[in-house]
Amino acid sequence: MKYTADHAAHFKTLATMRAPGIAVTLAWMLVLGMVISALILITVPWVQTANGNGQVVALNPDDRQQQVTALVSGRVDQWFVHDGQHVNAGDPIVRVVDLDPDYLSRLNAERAQVLAEIAAIEQSRTVANIDVARTRQLYSEGLAARREYEQTQIKVADAGAKLAEARAKINRIDTQLKRQSAQLVRAPRDGRIQQVNAATGSAMVSAGTVLAVISPERIERAVELYVDGRDVPIVRPGHYVRLEFEGWPAIQFSGWPSVALGMFEGRVRAIDPNAAPDGSFRVLVEPRPGAAPWPAAQFVRPGGKVRGWVRGQTVLSGYELWRQLNDFPLEFGVRPEIPTKGDGKGAKDKPSSEKSDEDIVKMKK
Repeated sequence: MKYTADHAAHFKTLATMRAPGIAVTLAWMLVLGMVISALILITVPWVQTANGNGQVVALNPDDRQQQVTALVSGRVDQWFVHDGQHVNAGDPIVRVVDLDPDYLSRLNAERAQVLAEIAAIEQSRTVANIDVARTRQLYSEGLAARREYEQTQIKVADAGAKLAEARAKINRIDTQLKRQSAQLVRAPRDGRIQQVNAATGSAMVSAGTVLAVISPERIERAVELYVDGRDVPIVRPGHYVRLEFEGWPAIQFSGWPSVALGMFEGRVRAIDPNAAPDGSFRVLVEPRPGAAPWPAAQFVRPGGKVRGWVRGQTVLSGYELWRQLNDFPLEFGVRPEIPTKGDGKGAKDKPSSEKSDEDIVKMKK
């Protein structure tokens, strides 16, 4: 039912009611304050950031988890370590024995037999060489036939072939013996046993089966962040990164680094040239020189989750809001840069790899 002016005659009390003056004044003050605040906020400097999630890793590939594998096929006979135990390089971890318990003794017996054959062949070849010299002398004097001289030479050649065959056999036996001696698997480096494959205790293992996992303890840490492909073109080696480690209390303000608490500084070390299967790019971050050190290793371990914000250029908050609403990349068009004042760092804090849009345009020209 549509409200008309004649309806007010039936509601005289409602028609005489008016809003209090103080309420009207307060409402106008709130509206005016919101407008002024919005105008101020859109003119406040804002630091653009390319954010990403990742984890703590070891900078040196040799300091990452290493799998200890079986060198030969066989059966696990004895473990020398347990989960969580510290080991040094060369310490025994596990012994793998062949399925045939008499295999090693048979190899030694066969090797001794082949050595005896080699000694006999060498002796026969020595005698054959003497026959060759004697027959040559007799042939030169006409007391022996040419056929007898050639047969002695054939005997020397046959002895040489048998000797070569016997030496090849002894090399094969030595190789098998060396493989059997390699069944005592040792730690490749210092570290702590993270996992023991106990399932191999009563089963047959083949060459390459993972027996244990060693995690080095003294490592140089880094962070790998996965940044969206839309923002990765503006990320360059040397850019500064703010990091928030898992389990470490922190308060983050993306555009105002000066008011962030509990954050740690990093620096972009490298960027993968190819994207991951999900379309993101891996950015490797190292500790920033001269900044506060990262939390101790007992608090931030390899594999721990990390959130990071790669610092970009400084723009107006209004421009950043407009960019976010339109889902544009960080460096969209040419815009004026605003010097960072609230970051607590001067011009020296800007990495040398960052260039303004004007510099990029000049370079292209």
